[in-house]
Amino acid sequence: MDILGITSGKTVADIGAGSGWFTVRAARRVGTGGAVYAVDINPEAIRYIDDRARKEKLHNIKALLGKPDDPLLPAGALDAVLLLKTYHEVAQPVALLRNLRAALRPGAKVGIIDRNGNGEDHGVGRDVVLREATEAGLRLLEQYDFVKGDKMDYFLVFNAQQ
Repeated sequence: MDILGITSGKTVADIGAGSGWFTVRAARRVGTGGAVYAVDINPEAIRYIDDRARKEKLHNIKALLGKPDDPLLPAGALDAVLLLKTYHEVAQPVALLRNLRAALRPGAKVGIIDRNGNGEDHGVGRDVVLREATEAGLRLLEQYDFVKGDKMDYFLVFNAQQ
């Protein structure tokens, strides 16, 4: 979260939120002055996150049913975005990232954490992500390999090309 600049009062999106593991942590970090959009294409995941947010009294979580090619986020709303181990599941990654760009504020960061692989093994090559993100109008700012000790996971940080 530090790398993506997620601090109190910021607005964040968790794309492919699933059960809300990152969503909940980000919601606590941004506090009542911030917001976290938990985006997933599975209606059951959205219901689960809504229930979890209610139970944990996290009123700054907005669960949002997205589309495979569009997270349906409000324009100019986001300071940071994270796709945590979900990029390899995205059917139309270039379209999704292009549509995501409209939701970014100036200086917003997009983080992608995934595992090196071939798409069939719950992973996608770093080079594929770099190529698709560039095609979608994102620019690589930083990259890290510290996610896990086995060096199979990577963390890429982008912003929108101006």
